[in-house]
Order: sequence, then C-alpha cells, then structure tokens
Amino acid sequence: QVQLVESGGGSVQAGGSLRLSCAASGRTFSSIAMGWFRQAPGKEREFVATIDSSGRNSDYVNSVKGRFTMSRDNAKNTVSLQMDSLKPDDTAVYFCAASPYALQTYSPREYNYWGQGTQVTVSS
Repeated sequence: QVQLVESGGGSVQAGGSLRLSCAASGRTFSSIAMGWFRQAPGKEREFVATIDSSGRNSDYVNSVKGRFTMSRDNAKNTVSLQMDSLKPDDTAVYFCAASPYALQTYSPREYNYWGQGTQVTVSS
C-alpha cells in the first residue's frame, strides 16, 4: 500500500517557476518508478514525467522537455517536479503516481496509486 500527498501547486505568471513535491508512505518506495501526470479541464489525463526506482533515469513528454525536471529522494520517500519557464498551456491539476514497476512507466493504466492532485495555474 502506498499513499501519496502532493504539495506546491499555485498560481504563477508565464515564464515563472513552481516546484511540486509528492510525499509517499510505504516501505517499497525505493523499488518503484514514479510519475507525474496532469489533467486540464475537458481533457484526458496526460503523462508529464517519469523516473525509475533508482532516480538515475527520467523521461518527459516533449512539450515539457528542457523546462521540467523530475527528481526523487529515496531516503525521504519524496519525488519532485521542478517546473521552469511555465506557459499558460501548463495549467492543469497535477497528479503524482506510483508504479508497480522499477523502470520508467508511461501509461496511466500501469500506475496503481495516485495522489489527490494539486492545481497549477499559469496566467499570460
């Protein structure tokens, strides 16, 4: 069982930065991949980033590459998403998710635990 709690959302102007954090409970954290997803009003949930269990390998959707950085601290059971150069199109509810696998995981259907989500709003 893994419980996830996101924090760090908010409102920012275009070009600004936000850092999202996700605190995880459970003793298996260091053996599982993690992901960030987002969902804008009227749209499907979208993959944003994933990181493997070791933290050495991460991957991103093309639209955020070079702007977002995902990291994890297995000693503290946390993952973070540093978001720079934010754009209005980044506005969404962002979700942290835990995968049952050790390798990077991309499909939301493969994740079995989800946080409650945190709102990110970017104004132009």
